[in-house]
Amino acid sequence: MSDATACTDTLARLMKALDSRSDAELARALGISPQSVSGARRRGEVPPAWVQLCAEKTGCNAHWLFFGQGPMFLPPHLTDGTGSADGETGADMITIPLVEARLSAGTGSLEVNGGTEGGHAFRGDFLRRKGNPRRMVLMRVSGDSMVPEIFDNDLVLLDQGQTEITPGRLYAVGFEDAIYIKRIDMLPGKIILRSVNPAYAPVTLDLRGDCAEQFRVIGRVLWSGREYR
Repeated sequence: MSDATACTDTLARLMKALDSRSDAELARALGISPQSVSGARRRGEVPPAWVQLCAEKTGCNAHWLFFGQGPMFLPPHLTDGTGSADGETGADMITIPLVEARLSAGTGSLEVNGGTEGGHAFRGDFLRRKGNPRRMVLMRVSGDSMVPEIFDNDLVLLDQGQTEITPGRLYAVGFEDAIYIKRIDMLPGKIILRSVNPAYAPVTLDLRGDCAEQFRVIGRVLWSGREYR
């Protein structure tokens, strides 16, 4: 399903829950401008805050509002009053796919296909606070340039919808045929990729030349975790 289709379906469920017959009525019910709704349709992305507000106002199941899965309303004993399942009795869980690609935190590794090799479940309320769960993926890290913050073979959670750079934040970035995890700083016309491991010097990319076509922000890193051997 495309982002545009998923967005249209989510907006339709919001309208049903809020008894709205038009985008203008939906905007009034959410306390936002009609332009915000039209903007969401154009981008193909519904802000998680709209779903959370609708769940709070109507008691609807937030997972149903977001994805059309499960009942529109959960039984009272399974909710915490916001339309989300309670963590002790069957939490609202969302499985994020683990993609068949390896991010490099060192010398770089080639990106492979977009297939998946399973996934891991996270609490839905956690993911929605962080961004858009539909744009999130998990990837494994290769290399030691981010040690001790991120280790070789750690998992990282990426939101591919967050590609606008906030200086100092952690991102997965692509340059030429390699993918890296770095903290990003910015200067006029330049990007600085910083490692945590002092053995790796910062890398400065001049985006006013050919580098601009070879550099891309894949997504912001939201979480990392590891399995102990």
